[in-house]
Amino acid sequence: MAGAAFYDLEGTLISSNLVHTLGYYAKNQQGVFRSFKKTASTLIGVPLFVATDQYSRKVFNDIFFQWYKNESEDRLRFLAEGLFEDVLKPAIYPGTFELMEHSRKLGLRQVIVTGALDISVKMLLEYLGVDDYVANRLEFVNSKATGRLLPPVMASATKASWIRQYAEREGLSLSESYAYTDSMSDLPMLSVVGHPAACNPDARLKATAVHHDWPILNLK
Repeated sequence: MAGAAFYDLEGTLISSNLVHTLGYYAKNQQGVFRSFKKTASTLIGVPLFVATDQYSRKVFNDIFFQWYKNESEDRLRFLAEGLFEDVLKPAIYPGTFELMEHSRKLGLRQVIVTGALDISVKMLLEYLGVDDYVANRLEFVNSKATGRLLPPVMASATKASWIRQYAEREGLSLSESYAYTDSMSDLPMLSVVGHPAACNPDARLKATAVHHDWPILNLK
């Protein structure tokens, strides 16, 4: 039975994160005043984002995506190409393509499991040539973002649950599958596959990887 390679995205395969993406949207509001106001609001929010992310990814998501409230769906889609060219594409780690190519040669399906927004990363994932992906989705009402995410919200244990369901649906072997992430918050994702690996890991994940004798990769 075939396996898959499941990758987290931000911090794992690319150096940018959710705040960089929000900052790009803020800087490219329609009108100088709106851009200034949104950028200032984003900068003020950074300490809160950092604190809540360390405490709980669920709490972080509940707070962070409120910054998208009232954003136009059409505007976000319009800015997607610029976001890809200016922010995401330059952020791809040097070792990303080599890792994915090696994985393909093993016959593994390439799957991204990310907490980033689908509307933001679609072009990047096409560029990376992945076979499948799951990402977070903003809720829109009358083409305006409500500041909430549609379920399932990709974070922590939800990623692991999605991987299990995906493997069962697609007839993939989890024991033959690989998972790559940089964050301790994704430990459940690593725990469901036969071949977990820490990529550019934070201190807690690095210690866990050493304890379990998991590979530690540096794609930077």
